[in-house]
Amino acid sequence: MVTITDKAAEKATAILAAEGKDSWGLRIYSSEGGCCGPSYGLDIDEKPTTDDEVIEKNGLRVFVDKNTLSALTGMQLDYYEDGEREGFVLSGGAAPSCSSGCSSCG
Repeated sequence: MVTITDKAAEKATAILAAEGKDSWGLRIYSSEGGCCGPSYGLDIDEKPTTDDEVIEKNGLRVFVDKNTLSALTGMQLDYYEDGEREGFVLSGGAAPSCSSGCSSCG
C-alpha cells in the first residue's frame, strides 16, 4: 500500500478546493516504462472506478487501480518545496533503479 504524508494531503486538498473540486480526489496511475519499469503519474478525478482502491488521508481521497496499487507497496506520496521548485513526489518501495544499465535504452 502507498502512504500519503500529511503535507501531500494538505496541498492536494488545497489545490482541489482552489479548483472548486472539493469532492474530487487524486488518482495515481502507472504507464508502460522503458527498461527501468513503469512510470507513475498523478491526476485529479471526480470519482473512483469499480477497480479502484480508495485511500483516505486527512480528508483527501486517493484513487489507485488494484494493479497499480500492488506495484506501489512501500512507496510514499509526499509534497516537497525547495526554493523555486515544488511538487508531488512518489518515493521508496521496490522501484527499479535507472542508475545502472538503462543508458543502453537510448
